[in-house]
Amino acid sequence: MGCEKSKFYSNFKQQTLPAWQPIATAGTVLPAFFVIGIAMLPIGVLLLLSSNDVKEFVYDYTDCRSNLRGFDGSFIPCGDVIKDNPGASCDCEIPFELTEDYVGQVFMYYGLTNFFQNHRRYVKSRDDFQLLGSLGDVSSDCAPFHQTSDGRKIVPCGAIANSMFNDTLTLQYRNPRIQGNMEEVPVNKTGIAWSSDKTHKFRNPPGGPTAYNTSEWAKPLSWSKNIWELDDKNPENNGFLNEDFIVWMRTAALPQFRKLYRIIWHDKPGATTFKNGLPKGNYTLQVKYNYPVTSFDGTKRFILSTTSAIGGKNPFLGIAYIVVGSICLVLGVVFVFIHIKYGKSVTEVTNVTPRTPYY
Repeated sequence: MGCEKSKFYSNFKQQTLPAWQPIATAGTVLPAFFVIGIAMLPIGVLLLLSSNDVKEFVYDYTDCRSNLRGFDGSFIPCGDVIKDNPGASCDCEIPFELTEDYVGQVFMYYGLTNFFQNHRRYVKSRDDFQLLGSLGDVSSDCAPFHQTSDGRKIVPCGAIANSMFNDTLTLQYRNPRIQGNMEEVPVNKTGIAWSSDKTHKFRNPPGGPTAYNTSEWAKPLSWSKNIWELDDKNPENNGFLNEDFIVWMRTAALPQFRKLYRIIWHDKPGATTFKNGLPKGNYTLQVKYNYPVTSFDGTKRFILSTTSAIGGKNPFLGIAYIVVGSICLVLGVVFVFIHIKYGKSVTEVTNVTPRTPYY
């Protein structure tokens, strides 16, 4: 009985399964270093060249100046205008020049800095059932942006929705071939959100977003429009299905980020000037300045960019591949030198006895 194996006995439990333990030798490690290095270097160069082919224009318009003058006669920055008059709007114009043609599809972004959308309480401050069209009670996760002082429920609720970016950016091109010179660059307001977000995470209530147009509901405290007024010209882009809203609700991982604002409409009938992209020349950015950033020492940027097969302009990945590949090659050469000068054969390594000398 004592010699009989227990029913709980197994090779797995006794850790006696057959195993293979590789021996790291110069013949296996050194080729790995060289193969990784040789493979990563050309990949890194291709990624870097692809990123460098992307054309990008970035303009910080935080201190965009209004047409209003101060006591000293200088123009007042729009940031100061809306700071002194909460809820007010400010208009400003920014001339700039594109020194080269932006060929292909061009995207328009807005960028913010020092804005921590990744804060835990900020990320939780939303009601996913409401975003799917629920007309019921508002989630407590939205507090304190869940109801107004008079008890009305806020839609959409939460800190994310309340802080939605609401500047209006319009681009004008100084076209020397037309009378009056200035030609508005056509853009698309749709197609900027992830299709999975629009299909699965956001939905208007039965009857459309106007179902919230009752005395029971109120707009967010920082909004100038109601949820059913975000795009009254396109019902498919209104309410919770508004793509500007959907883009904003996908929170960024870092405090400096950009979000897609518009896509240049290159094939708009009659707008042949922009058929192949944005031509080089003089442009004017017209800004309806509503979004305050000075309170948290942030900045706002306007960005025009083309794309490549790997996305937008981002040299980091290519540089990372080149650095890692170079380190692997350098280490491979160093280890080859050490192996030649101090190395031992596989037989010497495996046939080690207590009497084997250490040198």
